[in-house]
Amino acid sequence: MNAMNHPPDGTTGTTHGTDHPTHHDTAPPAHDADVLVVGAGPTGLLLAGDLARAGLAVTLLERRASTVGNLTRALAVHARTLEQLDARGLADELVDGGHPVTRPRMFGSVSLDLSRLPTRFPFVLITPQYEVERVLERRAREAGVTFRHSCEVLGLEQDADGVTVRMRTTGDSPASGDAAESGGGAQRSSSIRATYLVGTDGVHSTVREAVGLPFPGKSVLRSVALADVRLDRKPESPLLLAATDDAFALIGSFGDGWYRVIGSLRRRADDSAPDDLAEIREAVRLVFGSDYGMHDARWVSRFHSDERQVPAYRVGRVFLAGDAAHVHSPAGGQGMNTGLQDAANLGWKLAAVLQGHAPETLLDSYHTERHPVGRQVLRSSGAILRIALLHGARGRAARALAAQLLSRLRPASRRAVRTVSGLGIGYPAGPGAHRLAGRRAPDIHLADGSRLYELLRHGTFVLITPDGEPGLPQPPAHPGADSRQHHDATARTARTARTLHAAWRGDRRTAVLVRPDGYIAWATDATAPEERAAALRTALRHWTGSAHSTPATGLRGAPESVGATGPVGTPGSVGATGPVDEGRLIGPASAAVIPAPGHGADTPAGR
Repeated sequence: MNAMNHPPDGTTGTTHGTDHPTHHDTAPPAHDADVLVVGAGPTGLLLAGDLARAGLAVTLLERRASTVGNLTRALAVHARTLEQLDARGLADELVDGGHPVTRPRMFGSVSLDLSRLPTRFPFVLITPQYEVERVLERRAREAGVTFRHSCEVLGLEQDADGVTVRMRTTGDSPASGDAAESGGGAQRSSSIRATYLVGTDGVHSTVREAVGLPFPGKSVLRSVALADVRLDRKPESPLLLAATDDAFALIGSFGDGWYRVIGSLRRRADDSAPDDLAEIREAVRLVFGSDYGMHDARWVSRFHSDERQVPAYRVGRVFLAGDAAHVHSPAGGQGMNTGLQDAANLGWKLAAVLQGHAPETLLDSYHTERHPVGRQVLRSSGAILRIALLHGARGRAARALAAQLLSRLRPASRRAVRTVSGLGIGYPAGPGAHRLAGRRAPDIHLADGSRLYELLRHGTFVLITPDGEPGLPQPPAHPGADSRQHHDATARTARTARTLHAAWRGDRRTAVLVRPDGYIAWATDATAPEERAAALRTALRHWTGSAHSTPATGLRGAPESVGATGPVGTPGSVGATGPVDEGRLIGPASAAVIPAPGHGADTPAGR
């Protein structure tokens, strides 16, 4: 790995939030971990699990005690996030316990039709955030992540070799597997060191403050109340979002008799008032004409909604992801989803650099790719909220116009659906790149009957070519081995492979290299055998550091996939469809150009 002497913005290696100097004349201290992740919400849990599954030493620091649950506000898991969870063997379990909604309703009569989305998950899944955290935490623990609860970050400093974090630990809540550092609730200060640090510690991020990054933006709702309740009468749709001149409200069904209800009264000036179910009931009644017999709240909370984003997702060896990097309005339910996709983008890049497979500059592409997405989500969720909050006749007219556009203009409706679902997000691929580069890869049928996202459970690149592609290694022979022994040997090889090689089910000629996060890194339509073989080898070296690939024949997802509800490779669960026809992905031929990682303008590609 190339040592970084300075952060990319030209600042010094020592960051804000610490009064310890950086010593350049002594040997660097030993590392306690490859990566420190601060914050055990969904973003931190997915990232830590990915890194540990890649064989790295990961420590996750969490301020809360292990016995204290996280206050969860998110309730929607969108299609692209479900695909990312499917690539980790977790989606089907989550879908089985949640409530898939194919037609969420907005602004009264408008419903968005998600059923035609080109994915196994053509819906938005309504499920509590704590259920997402449950499956991600289990996966992270089984992968070997070290959890340290009751740890408060006090400051940090970084140098060319790593990051040192100063923290305060409360001794009465030791992490699993850790000895208590002190008893009786006493506290002690200590430090921990790693090669990289990722702050996933939320809107009030201490990591963000420690590196001196501003968090520009504003509050858009000064007081929002939310609760999980029971209802005597079933709403007209499992997911409702609407507003009037007096209030804003949202109702989402978890499918088990409980509903998440969010309400905001315009006359409420701030979020200092006590939590009150009566206020939520009033907001819902003003917006929907009924409170549906709301009762038995199992919890009530209040928050204010901000729109903010940091100017940089990376400062030297420190990264920000999730709410530490961006916060959005609740409209559209995109906050948690955006954070999880931050983690999916960053994890494989950190693993590739730490394992010596990629140059350290690859990490710059995390900001290049994800910062524009965060900005786009700010705009889209903010637009929904602003339409909902407009007052008087102008507000009613704007909501009516939005309803007409979404219900009558198919292009507008399709674009809205692809934006909110996350399926329309792509990454810049550089001038002259193949038209598929940077696009999301759908769940493609493969020749052996498996799916692309099953192979992505190995955490590697996946190369898809026609069967018998010349110029690439052929499946190794196992003389005298039965089919189970052959499968076991292939599975062992796959665990150390950088690229798995699979074949199209049909007669497609395009070769496609898919990144571990499910986006297309490179593709070619070249037909001349020598030119094509040379292009394939060059692409593999460029993206993975090796010209070799491992045949994926017989692999149907990682044998150790956590959380699968049936045999690995079993087609979906409640509401899940089969893999996408590759004909939707591959079209006319284009020139083959290898895009440099992270190269391109600071705008998300419109896909």
